[in-house]
Amino acid sequence: MNMGVSAPSRPLRRPVYIASFGSTEAAEPTEAVSEVELAEETKDSQVRHDFPLAGESRQGGVSDGRCFTITFAAGRLEQTYALIRGFLREQGYGDVPVPADLAELRAFRLPPKLRHQLSLFGEDGYVHNPVKILFPPPGAKRGALILELHNERAPGHLLRFHRRG
Repeated sequence: MNMGVSAPSRPLRRPVYIASFGSTEAAEPTEAVSEVELAEETKDSQVRHDFPLAGESRQGGVSDGRCFTITFAAGRLEQTYALIRGFLREQGYGDVPVPADLAELRAFRLPPKLRHQLSLFGEDGYVHNPVKILFPPPGAKRGALILELHNERAPGHLLRFHRRG
């Protein structure tokens, strides 16, 4: 009898970021804080400026030290894409150009014939260094999008981002 460690029978699932659309009450600010001071305080907790270490989990996503991957699923693709755009702004990626709306994002989707086979033409979605917004593989959760944020400070980042190194 083999006493070694066996591989799991099912592949590990990616974490899912679920939005809460419940009502929230706005609290009155007790102290006036400028936007610059607020940006300075939150800069240290942003993924772009404080990239998660390998194996670290943050806000429902996982990191390998080079790439932080998180799956968003809000039911409808429009809501999911709105969540991703908000998340990118919060995490310091507001200056990276992304598609203006879902119709523009869909223009980056691979044709159906290429989706079901190994694609040599790149990922199925929008790619702009250091951000990838990808459509999940067929059969995945409906209305989901996968966001990959790459560590710009990692050695060989640009080659790895474009799958060349």
